[in-house]
Amino acid sequence: MRRGMQQPDVIRLEAKHMRDAAMLRRLALWERLPWLSDVHTPEEDEAYWRTQLFPNRTILGAISDQRLVGVIAYGENEIEQLYVLPEFQARGIGSMLLHRAQQEMDEIELWTFQKNTDARRFYERHGFVAVEETDGTGNEEREPDVLYHWRRPPSLSDQLKSSDT
Repeated sequence: MRRGMQQPDVIRLEAKHMRDAAMLRRLALWERLPWLSDVHTPEEDEAYWRTQLFPNRTILGAISDQRLVGVIAYGENEIEQLYVLPEFQARGIGSMLLHRAQQEMDEIELWTFQKNTDARRFYERHGFVAVEETDGTGNEEREPDVLYHWRRPPSLSDQLKSSDT
């Protein structure tokens, strides 16, 4: 977090936040990936967050000055969504949200687009390793993507236990 900037609060998002979460995702994509096809309407995005993500994933939001500035949706060893508003990026918000997911899961997989070099560097800095690249035929945007994997390193106590057996 930059000096002088107050760390955002992280809260579990409720159904009433799904419209803002969906819009945050759209804004981040438009700014950082302007070449990406816009395959859904804002209403369809909100419906997806409300009917698919909200009931099935943990969704956390970073709140700064009563504004949603970052969001993560995760569960079942997967991060499905992680976005930070462009003007709030490079302030540690994405790392803070990612670390919350890493605290709850021993392994994580996630997809990002191959051209999204900023996201790729971000995940690699946090210990994720690229394990598969595709030509994009399996995603709605038809954009080549990459699958990343992270596994919690064994703790010292785990290593000591296994050496005792």
